[in-house]
Amino acid sequence: MDAPGGSLGWPWAGAAARALLPAALGLLCVPALGAAGALLVFSGTLLIFSAARPPAALPAAGRAVLITGSDTGIGHALAKYLDNMGFIVFAGVLNKDGPGAEELRRTCSQRLSLLHFCDIVMEIVMYLKWSPCLFSSGLWGVVNNAGILGFPADGELLPMSTYRHCMDVNFFGAVEVSKTFLPLLRKSQGRLVNMSSMAGGIPLPKYAAYGASKAALSMFSGVMRQELSKWGVKVAAVHPSGIQGTSELWDKQEKDLLENLPAAVRSDYGDDYLQELKSYLVRLPAHCDADLSPVLKDVLHALLARRPHGLYTPGKGAYLPLCIFCYFPVWFYDFFISKLFSAEPVPRVLRTAEAGNGNL
Repeated sequence: MDAPGGSLGWPWAGAAARALLPAALGLLCVPALGAAGALLVFSGTLLIFSAARPPAALPAAGRAVLITGSDTGIGHALAKYLDNMGFIVFAGVLNKDGPGAEELRRTCSQRLSLLHFCDIVMEIVMYLKWSPCLFSSGLWGVVNNAGILGFPADGELLPMSTYRHCMDVNFFGAVEVSKTFLPLLRKSQGRLVNMSSMAGGIPLPKYAAYGASKAALSMFSGVMRQELSKWGVKVAAVHPSGIQGTSELWDKQEKDLLENLPAAVRSDYGDDYLQELKSYLVRLPAHCDADLSPVLKDVLHALLARRPHGLYTPGKGAYLPLCIFCYFPVWFYDFFISKLFSAEPVPRVLRTAEAGNGNL
Protein backbone atom coordinates (compact mmCIF):
# COMPACT_ATOMS: atom_id res chain seq x y z
CA MET A 1 0.00 0.00 0.00
CA ASP A 2 1.31 3.41 -0.90
CA ALA A 3 1.86 5.99 1.79
CA PRO A 4 -1.36 7.66 2.96
CA GLY A 5 -1.93 11.09 1.57
CA GLY A 6 -1.99 10.37 -2.15
CA SER A 7 -4.74 11.75 -4.34
CA LEU A 8 -5.49 8.57 -6.26
CA GLY A 9 -8.96 7.08 -6.14
CA TRP A 10 -11.12 4.93 -8.35
CA PRO A 11 -13.61 6.87 -10.47
CA TRP A 12 -17.19 5.82 -9.80
CA ALA A 13 -17.47 3.94 -13.10
CA GLY A 14 -14.22 2.12 -12.48
CA ALA A 15 -15.32 1.08 -9.01
CA ALA A 16 -18.64 -0.20 -10.34
CA ALA A 17 -16.91 -2.20 -13.06
CA ARG A 18 -14.53 -3.75 -10.56
CA ALA A 19 -17.42 -4.69 -8.30
CA LEU A 20 -19.61 -6.20 -11.04
CA LEU A 21 -17.06 -7.87 -13.31
CA PRO A 22 -16.23 -10.86 -11.03
CA ALA A 23 -19.91 -11.67 -10.56
CA ALA A 24 -20.64 -11.23 -14.28
CA LEU A 25 -17.79 -13.51 -15.31
CA GLY A 26 -18.90 -16.12 -12.80
CA LEU A 27 -22.46 -16.10 -14.10
CA LEU A 28 -21.32 -16.34 -17.72
CA CYS A 29 -19.23 -19.39 -16.89
CA VAL A 30 -22.06 -21.34 -15.23
CA PRO A 31 -23.33 -22.99 -18.46
CA ALA A 32 -19.87 -24.08 -19.55
CA LEU A 33 -18.16 -24.86 -16.24
CA GLY A 34 -21.02 -25.54 -13.86
CA ALA A 35 -21.52 -23.95 -10.45
CA ALA A 36 -18.19 -25.11 -9.02
CA GLY A 37 -16.20 -23.88 -12.02
CA ALA A 38 -18.04 -20.58 -12.04
CA LEU A 39 -17.24 -20.13 -8.34
CA LEU A 40 -13.56 -20.65 -9.07
CA VAL A 41 -13.68 -18.04 -11.85
CA PHE A 42 -15.54 -15.63 -9.57
CA SER A 43 -13.07 -16.15 -6.71
CA GLY A 44 -10.02 -15.85 -8.96
CA THR A 45 -11.26 -12.65 -10.57
CA LEU A 46 -12.09 -11.22 -7.18
CA LEU A 47 -8.62 -12.00 -5.87
CA ILE A 48 -7.05 -10.24 -8.85
CA PHE A 49 -9.05 -7.09 -8.25
CA SER A 50 -8.44 -7.28 -4.50
CA ALA A 51 -4.71 -7.40 -5.12
CA ALA A 52 -5.08 -4.31 -7.32
CA ARG A 53 -6.87 -2.33 -4.60
CA PRO A 54 -6.05 1.38 -4.96
CA PRO A 55 -3.97 3.13 -2.32
CA ALA A 56 -5.63 4.90 0.57
CA ALA A 57 -6.16 8.51 -0.42
CA LEU A 58 -6.62 10.42 2.83
CA PRO A 59 -3.75 11.46 5.11
CA ALA A 60 -3.41 9.81 8.50
CA ALA A 61 -1.68 12.71 10.24
CA GLY A 62 -3.96 14.61 12.59
CA ARG A 63 -6.79 12.07 12.47
CA ALA A 64 -7.91 10.71 15.84
CA VAL A 65 -9.17 7.14 16.08
CA LEU A 66 -10.66 5.30 19.05
CA ILE A 67 -9.99 1.55 19.25
CA THR A 68 -11.72 -0.63 21.84
CA GLY A 69 -10.21 -3.88 23.09
CA SER A 70 -6.56 -2.89 22.74
CA ASP A 71 -5.17 -5.06 25.55
CA THR A 72 -4.37 -8.01 23.28
CA GLY A 73 -4.87 -9.50 19.82
CA ILE A 74 -6.07 -7.49 16.86
CA GLY A 75 -6.88 -4.38 18.87
CA HIS A 76 -3.40 -4.30 20.41
CA ALA A 77 -1.69 -4.77 17.04
CA LEU A 78 -3.99 -2.21 15.42
CA ALA A 79 -3.21 0.44 18.05
CA LYS A 80 0.52 0.08 17.36
CA TYR A 81 -0.02 -0.05 13.60
CA LEU A 82 -2.16 3.09 13.41
CA ASP A 83 0.18 4.92 15.78
CA ASN A 84 3.05 4.07 13.45
CA MET A 85 1.02 5.37 10.49
CA GLY A 86 0.68 8.78 12.16
CA PHE A 87 -2.82 8.61 13.65
CA ILE A 88 -3.69 10.01 17.06
CA VAL A 89 -4.80 6.81 18.78
CA PHE A 90 -7.13 6.44 21.74
CA ALA A 91 -6.52 2.84 22.82
CA GLY A 92 -9.28 1.50 25.05
CA VAL A 93 -8.05 -1.16 27.49
CA LEU A 94 -9.65 -3.12 30.31
CA ASN A 95 -6.49 -3.00 32.42
CA LYS A 96 -4.45 0.20 32.25
CA ASP A 97 -1.69 -1.49 34.27
CA GLY A 98 -1.70 -4.78 32.38
CA PRO A 99 1.08 -6.07 30.10
CA GLY A 100 -0.73 -4.98 26.93
CA ALA A 101 -1.12 -1.41 28.18
CA GLU A 102 2.50 -1.31 29.38
CA GLU A 103 3.75 -2.44 25.98
CA LEU A 104 1.73 0.26 24.23
CA ARG A 105 3.21 2.88 26.55
CA ARG A 106 6.70 1.59 25.90
CA THR A 107 6.57 1.13 22.12
CA CYS A 108 4.18 3.81 20.85
CA SER A 109 4.54 7.53 20.35
CA GLN A 110 3.21 10.29 22.59
CA ARG A 111 0.22 10.56 20.24
CA LEU A 112 -1.25 7.36 21.70
CA SER A 113 -3.42 7.72 24.79
CA LEU A 114 -4.58 4.80 26.92
CA LEU A 115 -8.18 4.95 28.06
CA HIS A 116 -9.75 2.71 30.67
CA PHE A 117 -12.63 1.02 28.89
CA CYS A 118 -15.11 1.61 31.73
CA ASP A 119 -14.41 5.36 31.64
CA ILE A 120 -13.79 5.63 27.91
CA VAL A 121 -16.67 7.99 27.14
CA MET A 122 -15.75 10.55 29.78
CA GLU A 123 -12.04 10.37 29.05
CA ILE A 124 -12.25 10.90 25.31
CA VAL A 125 -14.77 13.72 25.68
CA MET A 126 -12.31 15.45 28.03
CA TYR A 127 -9.52 14.98 25.49
CA LEU A 128 -11.68 16.50 22.77
CA LYS A 129 -12.68 19.42 25.00
CA TRP A 130 -9.31 20.34 26.45
CA SER A 131 -6.88 19.26 23.75
CA PRO A 132 -8.25 20.55 20.43
CA CYS A 133 -4.71 21.53 19.44
CA LEU A 134 -3.76 17.84 19.23
CA PHE A 135 -5.79 17.25 16.09
CA SER A 136 -7.72 19.28 13.58
CA SER A 137 -10.56 16.96 12.55
CA GLY A 138 -12.09 16.02 15.92
CA LEU A 139 -12.73 12.30 16.25
CA TRP A 140 -12.24 10.76 12.81
CA GLY A 141 -12.80 7.07 13.45
CA VAL A 142 -14.17 4.51 15.88
CA VAL A 143 -13.06 0.88 15.63
CA ASN A 144 -15.31 -1.41 17.66
CA ASN A 145 -12.86 -4.23 18.23
CA ALA A 146 -13.60 -5.34 21.80
CA GLY A 147 -15.16 -8.79 21.88
CA ILE A 148 -15.21 -12.19 23.55
CA LEU A 149 -15.27 -15.67 22.08
CA GLY A 150 -16.93 -17.56 24.89
CA PHE A 151 -16.58 -21.33 25.07
CA PRO A 152 -16.97 -22.95 21.61
CA ALA A 153 -19.43 -25.81 22.09
CA ASP A 154 -22.68 -27.17 20.70
CA GLY A 155 -25.46 -24.61 21.06
CA GLU A 156 -27.49 -26.99 23.22
CA LEU A 157 -24.65 -27.22 25.74
CA LEU A 158 -24.05 -23.51 26.14
CA PRO A 159 -25.70 -21.87 29.18
CA MET A 160 -27.85 -18.81 28.59
CA SER A 161 -25.25 -16.75 30.42
CA THR A 162 -22.84 -17.36 27.54
CA TYR A 163 -25.37 -16.17 24.98
CA ARG A 164 -26.13 -13.06 27.02
CA HIS A 165 -22.47 -12.29 27.71
CA CYS A 166 -21.54 -12.57 24.03
CA MET A 167 -24.40 -10.28 23.05
CA ASP A 168 -23.57 -7.79 25.81
CA VAL A 169 -19.92 -7.43 24.80
CA ASN A 170 -19.87 -8.17 21.07
CA PHE A 171 -23.10 -6.44 20.09
CA PHE A 172 -24.59 -4.14 22.73
CA GLY A 173 -21.16 -2.83 23.75
CA ALA A 174 -20.34 -1.90 20.15
CA VAL A 175 -23.76 -0.31 19.64
CA GLU A 176 -23.38 1.78 22.80
CA VAL A 177 -19.91 3.01 21.83
CA SER A 178 -21.14 3.79 18.31
CA LYS A 179 -24.17 5.75 19.50
CA THR A 180 -22.05 7.68 21.98
CA PHE A 181 -19.58 8.93 19.38
CA LEU A 182 -21.74 9.17 16.25
CA PRO A 183 -22.39 12.90 16.82
CA LEU A 184 -18.61 13.43 16.63
CA LEU A 185 -18.27 11.16 13.59
CA ARG A 186 -21.08 13.02 11.84
CA LYS A 187 -19.31 16.29 12.55
CA SER A 188 -16.02 15.03 11.09
CA GLN A 189 -17.74 12.93 8.37
CA GLY A 190 -15.52 10.15 9.65
CA ARG A 191 -15.51 6.37 9.79
CA LEU A 192 -17.14 3.65 11.88
CA VAL A 193 -15.44 0.26 11.64
CA ASN A 194 -16.96 -2.79 13.34
CA MET A 195 -14.80 -5.87 13.88
CA SER A 196 -17.15 -8.76 13.23
CA SER A 197 -16.02 -12.27 12.28
CA MET A 198 -16.30 -14.90 9.58
CA ALA A 199 -18.64 -16.63 12.08
CA GLY A 200 -20.85 -13.55 11.86
CA GLY A 201 -21.40 -14.03 8.14
CA ILE A 202 -21.76 -17.80 7.85
CA PRO A 203 -23.02 -20.47 10.29
CA LEU A 204 -20.20 -22.49 11.86
CA PRO A 205 -20.54 -25.39 14.32
CA LYS A 206 -19.72 -24.59 17.97
CA TYR A 207 -20.17 -20.83 17.50
CA ALA A 208 -23.90 -20.38 18.13
CA ALA A 209 -23.49 -17.68 20.80
CA TYR A 210 -20.42 -15.99 19.34
CA GLY A 211 -21.67 -16.18 15.75
CA ALA A 212 -25.12 -14.85 16.61
CA SER A 213 -23.61 -11.83 18.39
CA LYS A 214 -21.26 -11.11 15.50
CA ALA A 215 -24.07 -11.57 12.97
CA ALA A 216 -26.05 -8.96 14.89
CA LEU A 217 -23.04 -6.64 14.73
CA SER A 218 -22.70 -7.20 10.97
CA MET A 219 -26.37 -6.39 10.42
CA PHE A 220 -26.02 -3.28 12.58
CA SER A 221 -23.05 -2.23 10.44
CA GLY A 222 -25.02 -2.68 7.24
CA VAL A 223 -27.96 -0.63 8.46
CA MET A 224 -25.69 2.11 9.81
CA ARG A 225 -23.83 2.18 6.49
CA GLN A 226 -27.09 2.98 4.72
CA GLU A 227 -28.42 5.43 7.27
CA LEU A 228 -25.21 7.38 7.87
CA SER A 229 -24.30 7.82 4.21
CA LYS A 230 -26.43 10.99 4.08
CA TRP A 231 -24.16 12.42 6.80
CA GLY A 232 -20.98 11.54 4.93
CA VAL A 233 -20.02 8.89 7.50
CA LYS A 234 -18.61 5.66 6.02
CA VAL A 235 -19.30 2.38 7.87
CA ALA A 236 -17.47 -0.91 7.34
CA ALA A 237 -17.61 -4.40 8.83
CA VAL A 238 -14.46 -6.54 8.97
CA HIS A 239 -14.78 -10.35 8.98
CA PRO A 240 -11.39 -11.85 9.90
CA SER A 241 -11.11 -15.59 9.34
CA GLY A 242 -9.24 -16.43 12.58
CA ILE A 243 -11.31 -16.85 15.77
CA GLN A 244 -9.27 -16.35 18.91
CA GLY A 245 -9.85 -16.35 22.65
CA THR A 246 -7.94 -16.49 25.92
CA SER A 247 -7.37 -19.52 28.13
CA GLU A 248 -8.51 -17.62 31.22
CA LEU A 249 -11.87 -16.87 29.63
CA TRP A 250 -12.19 -20.45 28.38
CA ASP A 251 -11.61 -21.82 31.89
CA LYS A 252 -14.38 -19.66 33.32
CA GLN A 253 -16.77 -20.50 30.48
CA GLU A 254 -16.06 -24.21 30.86
CA LYS A 255 -16.93 -24.02 34.56
CA ASP A 256 -20.21 -22.22 33.79
CA LEU A 257 -21.05 -24.78 31.09
CA LEU A 258 -20.54 -27.79 33.33
CA GLU A 259 -22.39 -26.26 36.29
CA ASN A 260 -25.47 -25.39 34.21
CA LEU A 261 -25.65 -28.51 32.06
CA PRO A 262 -28.71 -30.70 32.77
CA ALA A 263 -27.78 -34.22 33.84
CA ALA A 264 -29.75 -35.85 31.01
CA VAL A 265 -28.05 -33.72 28.35
CA ARG A 266 -24.64 -34.38 29.85
CA SER A 267 -25.36 -38.11 29.79
CA ASP A 268 -26.47 -38.01 26.14
CA TYR A 269 -23.32 -36.23 25.02
CA GLY A 270 -20.94 -38.02 27.40
CA ASP A 271 -18.06 -36.69 29.49
CA ASP A 272 -15.54 -37.79 26.86
CA TYR A 273 -17.34 -35.57 24.33
CA LEU A 274 -17.06 -32.62 26.72
CA GLN A 275 -13.35 -33.33 27.17
CA GLU A 276 -12.93 -33.26 23.40
CA LEU A 277 -14.39 -29.77 23.39
CA LYS A 278 -11.55 -28.65 25.64
CA SER A 279 -9.05 -30.37 23.32
CA TYR A 280 -10.62 -28.41 20.46
CA LEU A 281 -9.87 -25.20 22.35
CA VAL A 282 -6.25 -26.23 22.76
CA ARG A 283 -5.96 -26.83 19.02
CA LEU A 284 -7.85 -23.68 18.04
CA PRO A 285 -4.88 -21.25 17.98
CA ALA A 286 -3.17 -23.46 15.41
CA HIS A 287 -5.99 -22.63 12.97
CA CYS A 288 -5.57 -18.87 13.49
CA ASP A 289 -3.18 -17.02 11.22
CA ALA A 290 -0.51 -15.33 13.33
CA ASP A 291 -0.01 -12.74 10.57
CA LEU A 292 -2.48 -9.96 11.33
CA SER A 293 -1.25 -7.69 8.53
CA PRO A 294 -4.22 -8.42 6.19
CA VAL A 295 -6.63 -7.35 8.95
CA LEU A 296 -4.61 -4.25 9.82
CA LYS A 297 -4.35 -3.17 6.19
CA ASP A 298 -8.07 -3.62 5.65
CA VAL A 299 -8.88 -1.50 8.70
CA LEU A 300 -6.48 1.16 7.43
CA HIS A 301 -8.23 1.07 4.06
CA ALA A 302 -11.62 1.40 5.77
CA LEU A 303 -10.34 4.44 7.68
CA LEU A 304 -8.57 6.27 4.87
CA ALA A 305 -9.91 5.18 1.48
CA ARG A 306 -12.16 7.71 -0.18
CA ARG A 307 -14.55 4.90 -1.09
CA PRO A 308 -14.05 2.16 1.51
CA HIS A 309 -15.74 -1.21 1.15
CA GLY A 310 -18.76 -2.05 3.24
CA LEU A 311 -17.35 -5.51 4.01
CA TYR A 312 -13.78 -6.76 4.34
CA THR A 313 -12.86 -10.46 4.57
CA PRO A 314 -9.13 -10.59 5.40
CA GLY A 315 -7.42 -13.93 5.81
CA LYS A 316 -6.54 -16.86 3.60
CA GLY A 317 -9.63 -18.41 2.06
CA ALA A 318 -11.97 -16.25 4.15
CA TYR A 319 -14.09 -15.29 1.16
CA LEU A 320 -14.61 -18.82 -0.20
CA PRO A 321 -17.00 -20.13 2.52
CA LEU A 322 -18.97 -16.89 2.27
CA CYS A 323 -19.32 -17.31 -1.50
CA ILE A 324 -20.46 -20.92 -1.10
CA PHE A 325 -22.99 -19.89 1.55
CA CYS A 326 -24.36 -17.05 -0.60
CA TYR A 327 -24.41 -18.66 -4.05
CA PHE A 328 -24.89 -22.39 -3.48
CA PRO A 329 -27.79 -24.41 -2.04
CA VAL A 330 -27.83 -24.68 1.74
CA TRP A 331 -27.34 -28.46 1.59
CA PHE A 332 -24.12 -27.98 -0.37
CA TYR A 333 -22.82 -25.46 2.16
CA ASP A 334 -23.69 -27.81 5.04
CA PHE A 335 -21.89 -30.64 3.24
CA PHE A 336 -18.83 -28.41 2.70
CA ILE A 337 -18.73 -27.43 6.39
CA SER A 338 -19.28 -31.02 7.54
CA LYS A 339 -16.15 -32.03 5.64
CA LEU A 340 -14.16 -29.23 7.27
CA PHE A 341 -15.28 -30.45 10.71
CA SER A 342 -15.23 -34.17 9.88
CA ALA A 343 -12.84 -34.95 12.76
CA GLU A 344 -15.37 -33.83 15.38
CA PRO A 345 -16.22 -36.29 18.19
CA VAL A 346 -19.56 -38.09 18.25
CA PRO A 347 -21.92 -37.80 21.27
CA ARG A 348 -22.17 -40.91 23.44
CA VAL A 349 -25.79 -41.76 22.56
CA LEU A 350 -25.09 -41.55 18.82
CA ARG A 351 -21.99 -43.72 19.17
CA THR A 352 -24.07 -46.32 21.02
CA ALA A 353 -26.75 -46.20 18.33
CA GLU A 354 -24.16 -46.62 15.57
CA ALA A 355 -22.59 -49.54 17.37
CA GLY A 356 -26.01 -51.17 17.79
CA ASN A 357 -26.82 -50.76 14.10
CA GLY A 358 -23.47 -52.24 13.18
CA ASN A 359 -24.24 -55.39 15.19
CA LEU A 360 -27.52 -56.00 13.40
